[in-house]
Amino acid sequence: MNRSLTSVPVPADPTVVEVLMPALAAALDGTGPAILPVPADDAGVRAALIAALRPDDADAPLEVEGIATVLATSGSSGTPKGVLLSSEAMTWAAEALHRLIGGPGTWLLALPAWHIGGLQVLTRSIAAGTVPVAMDLRESFTAEAFVGATAAIQERAGGGRTYASIVPTQLTRLLDGGDAAIEALASYDTVLVGSAATPERLAAQATDAGCQLLVSYGMSETTGGCCYSGRPLEGIELRLRAEDDRVLVRGPSLFAGYRLRPDLTAEAVVDGWLVAPDVGRLDGDGLVHILGRADDVVVTGGENVSPVAVTDALRSHPSVADAAVIGVPDPEWGHAVVAYVVASDLSV
Repeated sequence: MNRSLTSVPVPADPTVVEVLMPALAAALDGTGPAILPVPADDAGVRAALIAALRPDDADAPLEVEGIATVLATSGSSGTPKGVLLSSEAMTWAAEALHRLIGGPGTWLLALPAWHIGGLQVLTRSIAAGTVPVAMDLRESFTAEAFVGATAAIQERAGGGRTYASIVPTQLTRLLDGGDAAIEALASYDTVLVGSAATPERLAAQATDAGCQLLVSYGMSETTGGCCYSGRPLEGIELRLRAEDDRVLVRGPSLFAGYRLRPDLTAEAVVDGWLVAPDVGRLDGDGLVHILGRADDVVVTGGENVSPVAVTDALRSHPSVADAAVIGVPDPEWGHAVVAYVVASDLSV
């Protein structure tokens, strides 16, 4: 019989480790229910995710055996989808990454743990038998806070390997944050940067500053990073679809489907291959280059923003007659969300 699914409100402060890590560990080893991480500090988002994904609902049992986590994500419509992640997929992804980067270590948690990037930091820590240092994400990310967290993680690691996982916006702020921030960045054995496109210029600047950087490509459906600096993890197959260069992924870290949406699962997984929402190219050395998203979601600072949802919100304002929303390249955020608004004639 499938285990039950329960929601876990996840704080954005350092208490996230003591709140979420035990529940995740129990979900991974099968001694506790599968979990749906939801943001503790946003009642509206939390309620929407619970309504859509129906944890603790006896009439909606988990569809697949062995699921540890249902992770909320969204597509171009902005409608919540629940990515079914098995214990095997999550543990395999953690251990495969550790093999790539030189072994287990102590991790910095600088990402929200209700998203795959942050959640897998906790999974890797469980696999490593270590406790991560969590940053306080209730306020804007700063270089000063990162320096302080890095000092704490070096002390906790006691000379062992240390790792961090960040998004390009955070990397930009660190490289612009002065000598102390750059020194802290360079102190990690490996820094992963992902969740959004990382400009080559930014990656080169980090490498020149002494950072051991790996550019991560992946999504919730691949249990986070499945390709690093252009090369798939050992055990992951990645190719391009001939007719449109859509990225196709197959391997042990693939998700088990979408919660309560077999129709979306059938669209996303074709003949065992995940059809990713991105297009890419292969160079002569076999490296994969991600060129952009095939849909119209704008990825800004590692977050997916639906232009449709923003447009609808703008059009609901009495002073707005019409609106259009697009993403434009931005040196800090990767892309910025830009709105073009037609104002109503307020004189009438």
